[in-house]
Amino acid sequence: MRYTTRLTLIFGLIWALLLALSLVGVYFSLRAGLEAHVLNQLKKDAAGLAELYNSGATGKLPSTGGTYIAVYDFSGNPIVIDDTEHLIPPELLAQADSRQPRLYRTANFAAAYIATSVGILAVSQDLTFIYQLTEQIARVALLIFVLTLPLGWLLVRWGVRWANRPLAAAAEAIAHREGADLSPIPYNGPADDELGRIVARFNGLLAELREARKRERVFLAEVSHELRTPLTVLLGYLERLRKNPADAEALAAAERTGRHLTRLVGDLLALARGEAERNVNPHIVDLAELARGVAQGFPGVDFEARSEPEVLGDPDRLIQLLRNLVSNALRAAGRPEGVRVVVGEEAGRAWVEVHDDGPGIDPEILPNLFERFSRGPEGGTGLGLAIARQIARAHDGDIRVWSEPGGTVFRVELPGLEGEG
Repeated sequence: MRYTTRLTLIFGLIWALLLALSLVGVYFSLRAGLEAHVLNQLKKDAAGLAELYNSGATGKLPSTGGTYIAVYDFSGNPIVIDDTEHLIPPELLAQADSRQPRLYRTANFAAAYIATSVGILAVSQDLTFIYQLTEQIARVALLIFVLTLPLGWLLVRWGVRWANRPLAAAAEAIAHREGADLSPIPYNGPADDELGRIVARFNGLLAELREARKRERVFLAEVSHELRTPLTVLLGYLERLRKNPADAEALAAAERTGRHLTRLVGDLLALARGEAERNVNPHIVDLAELARGVAQGFPGVDFEARSEPEVLGDPDRLIQLLRNLVSNALRAAGRPEGVRVVVGEEAGRAWVEVHDDGPGIDPEILPNLFERFSRGPEGGTGLGLAIARQIARAHDGDIRVWSEPGGTVFRVELPGLEGEG
């Protein structure tokens, strides 16, 4: 069953129920109101006639408008009575009070009686006219219900369709959309209602998918370029070795190129699988000693240890992180003497900073510098920085960067060993 049909059925049933309850309420309210009016009037008439009788006036008073008057002796026997069918039981008459009229009611009539100086005065009236009137009203109400039910159903259906126009349009647009179409869903309804917020969020997700697809295409193009160059170089060295198998220089260059390709492919696989986040084997690590070893692996890079902090981490992963940062700094500075590694500790947090005196990073690149598919500051694929951030976060730390023309600083912060305790 369609959503609009379900809503129409639900609201139609609610409308029919409310209409029926309203008509039933009018029927019983009108009946109770008429009965209450008759009883109050009877009490007033009885009290007025009693006052007349007590004043000394006697005689039979005429009945009008279906109201009947009767006078009983104090034993309950009728003395004067207009309608013998409106008799009040003697045991009730014995309880008559001279100060306030009492009420007696049967299915056909109602009476008010009061004690006077000459006897018990009763004023009665038929109730059949109330039943006839309310039955007539009930028939009219039923006729109104039957006649207005189809009209109300049509109005409810039209109202539901009108209210659900934005939803129907959005559903139609989604139903006829191909899987590759990530354009926004059109929506003309209020933006602040529940459906508007859902469509806005859905369109936001589509925008993120479009951006991710765009970054992926750029990333694949860059990776293809990065792989093509070393593969071409490797094939050149292999061609030299085919012609001269004893060419040691070509062999060493081929090995270096092969290792570069291995690292590049390994970084790509680690990033795609998220291994940098999962495969962490923690040990107590002297961060200064570890950073010193990384710096020594790049001759000419300066190293400074302001303290000797210890952290709980995976040495191999942390070395990989620092090597990536130092490699990026070397590409930016253009020479090892322009790179400096500094280790320190502050407020229970261990940190490592990698400084370079390169030209700085374009401010447009900075916000997305650590994204998986973001282009690196020196034209690389950005794999090293993305993996570095994964490793830092796997150790409950993070990486921040500051850059301006003439210098860039990458700062890695990790929980100190004392903070872990």
